[in-house]
Amino acid sequence: MNLELSASVKYWLNFFHPLIMWVLLALSLYAAYLGLQVQRTRNAQGEEKKELIKGRYNVRHHQIGSILLALMVTGSIGGMAVTYINNGKLFVGPHLLAGLGMTGLISFSAALSPYMQKGANWARVSHILINFVMLGLFTWQAITGVQIVQRILSQA
Repeated sequence: MNLELSASVKYWLNFFHPLIMWVLLALSLYAAYLGLQVQRTRNAQGEEKKELIKGRYNVRHHQIGSILLALMVTGSIGGMAVTYINNGKLFVGPHLLAGLGMTGLISFSAALSPYMQKGANWARVSHILINFVMLGLFTWQAITGVQIVQRILSQA
């Protein structure tokens, strides 16, 4: 079975991946904020700690992280799929390679969760470092993604 999409559908598909990724970048910044609050709660004492615990930052960080993992992996696959549908090939370059790297990094970051729950400090430090590297890559991805979208718009 050969499914052929209309030119209009193919064109508008180009913007689904960037839109999702910008939402995920914002969600990543929120997850980073929550993670910093988890650290703050862990290091607090007395009344300050009691007050911070009420924010349930650890639960919210874990939930947002799970959503990020699922959406980033499917968003990466979706971006490659749309590129292939529209061009018959993938453009192997810095944007694709960094995106694939981010997809790998988020899986490593999530895989550290069971170790962190058991109190392994090495896992916590690794998780934080991986996520800040990923946030840096994600910011760069957003910039290069805008350049790609501009090219698509100029060809229309």
